[in-house]
Amino acid sequence: MRRGAVLAYLVRRLLLYAFTIWGAFTIAFIFFHMVPGDPMASYVRSLQQRGRQVPDAEQLIASYRKMMGLDGSLLTQYGHYLYNVVIRFNLGPSFIGFPTPAVKYIELALPWTIGLLGLSTIIAWILGFVLGGIVGWRRDSVGSRFITSLALIISQIPPYFIALALLFLFAYTLMWLPRRGAFDASIHKAFTWEFIKSVIRYGTMPALSLVLFSMFGWVISTRSMVVSILGEDYLVYAKSKGLPPGKVLRSYVLRNAMLPQATGLALSLGFILNGAYLVEILFNYPGMGLLFRDVISLLDYNTIQAITLISITAVVTATLLIDLFLPLIDPRVAREAKA
Repeated sequence: MRRGAVLAYLVRRLLLYAFTIWGAFTIAFIFFHMVPGDPMASYVRSLQQRGRQVPDAEQLIASYRKMMGLDGSLLTQYGHYLYNVVIRFNLGPSFIGFPTPAVKYIELALPWTIGLLGLSTIIAWILGFVLGGIVGWRRDSVGSRFITSLALIISQIPPYFIALALLFLFAYTLMWLPRRGAFDASIHKAFTWEFIKSVIRYGTMPALSLVLFSMFGWVISTRSMVVSILGEDYLVYAKSKGLPPGKVLRSYVLRNAMLPQATGLALSLGFILNGAYLVEILFNYPGMGLLFRDVISLLDYNTIQAITLISITAVVTATLLIDLFLPLIDPRVAREAKA
């Protein structure tokens, strides 16, 4: 019975996983194709405006539309795209670099986004969790109240606004850090210490803006979790045994607060591709955000849909992993799963 309950739980979660990806992507597909404009006709017209003679313009537009998978009705385009993605694992050609496949641009931009946002998310979580635990543990002190008030203020400021403030301070006023880009163009792109230093220097401001925004959010949530734990009986028992306050904080308070916060971290990692596109655009950082800006302006449907599909899959996969692993570490969830 137990094995059957676990199998049923896995099947339900996997079916929900597949249905959620399909539903979210279908809505996004319809939305993007409802945006007015024809990129193929606009491209041919721009050639004509620059004095280029385009013989058989209508035939050329029709050929481009067919190669890009944009011919036929919306339902036909949808079925054609699903067939290519699910059966042939082909995301189609990109319009911005036709006939280069859209996946090539994704492969170039994705490592920059994962490196910047992934590292920023993990650093923000560690700092926010530790600081939030200390603030909650010493909740009546002046310093704790000040940090809590500061966290409430900064956590409500959008990351791109924090990025603007950092840009004004460190790039234009103090001139300590570069304004835009991901590395010094004069340095050869290779796995060398000089190139790594350049990447760190150029990525400091984008990463710092994301860390400040996320960290104070974790401070608030961890503080709330710790305050709710302080009245538990096992803490009273631990204190009555004469354990040092530091050990009580590490071994009892933070360990019990870590489970829900670790769940939140997994969700945050899933949202890596979605959370800071504006920051990447602001710093001209060559990640998914900058790529999305370029392709949305040209209505490059295949690349837009590829970015959307990857973003949706990342978020839903993070949720699925939480659903699968949480019963293994939390008996309460395991009991609910069996029910």
